Amino acid sequence: MMYSSEGTHQEYLRAFSAPKTAQVFLRKIRQAKESVRLMEVCGTHTVSFFKTGIRDALPTTIKLISGPGCPVCVTPVDILDQAIGLACRKDTVIFCFGDMLRVPARAESLEQVQASRGASVKMMYSPLEAFQFAQANPRKNVVLFGVGFETTIPLFAAVMTRAVEEGLHNLYLLPAFKLVPPALHALLRSKVCSIDGFILPGHVSAIIGAAAYDFLERHYHVPAVIAGFEPVDLAEGLWILLEQIRQKQANVRNEYSRFVTAEGNPGALQIMRRVFVAADASWRGLGVIPMSGLALTKEFAHLDAASLIDFSVPAAEEPTRCRCGDVIKGVVTPPECSLYKTDCSPEHPIGPCMVSSEGTCAAYYKYGK
Repeated sequence: MMYSSEGTHQEYLRAFSAPKTAQVFLRKIRQAKESVRLMEVCGTHTVSFFKTGIRDALPTTIKLISGPGCPVCVTPVDILDQAIGLACRKDTVIFCFGDMLRVPARAESLEQVQASRGASVKMMYSPLEAFQFAQANPRKNVVLFGVGFETTIPLFAAVMTRAVEEGLHNLYLLPAFKLVPPALHALLRSKVCSIDGFILPGHVSAIIGAAAYDFLERHYHVPAVIAGFEPVDLAEGLWILLEQIRQKQANVRNEYSRFVTAEGNPGALQIMRRVFVAADASWRGLGVIPMSGLALTKEFAHLDAASLIDFSVPAAEEPTRCRCGDVIKGVVTPPECSLYKTDCSPEHPIGPCMVSSEGTCAAYYKYGK
């Protein structure tokens, strides 16, 4: 949909949150005859579909299923145990984003070991905070717990680059990053659930570019749309997908062109490639996916927190009866888990999908019927 660039920036943005415009698309959507299952890959999309009321306004023939779009949720237990082990070292401090503090590991979360065992854990808003702490505390090993998708990875890359350039030797990285395209490959290859179309993440796509998803059409003939997060973005994105399905097309359409280009962000991609190289990675629910994670390049390998790990980590075990893995794959919805709203709640989470603000279970708990 085309909008005039004339007028103020606020007016331009308001055009994408205009209820009347979104309702135009919703009326078209309600006329669709096809029964479809559409996966919103991004956790922010899951929340936005609830908050805008669009999910409740859809006909029963259209089912939205959530995918592996929450980096906190897909982080496996064993890497959490590594972070906890590092935090319990007397000479080491772990920095991580707030959601990671409360994710249950094998026995306790980072927050719990901080309280029970005096582990050194600090919540951060930016990786730069860890860099500054490392500068001020040269006798401490400072470990960045690197969790995130392509949206946040360039921030970590920039900090590690600065650490090398300034000769900072006590800042380390525990990489648990995940890449979105390989996860989509894995979902489609596994055929664990039926997916008729993808609503692709806007933030990630701003970094990697629309062309990164060409394989969806080329290898799988699955339609997709990159969408923003305002009501018009969401409604128009759904309508674009339904039109493709109706016409038996399978293109990657870019509804979020005000922020997403075909090639992505060259500067962000360049610094990522300098610091990181693709590596196999374990995902909660999806297992090991080839080349879906990142490891440090030779230039930065001396800052890998693996060099500090002097303890053993048992094989990963998921919490008993927790179905976060199935929720991540789109096999079940949160209410189908026996723990949902009984033993598992945002105040007492058992699985990571109930912890993160982008987690599917937390979204259903807060906004679902």
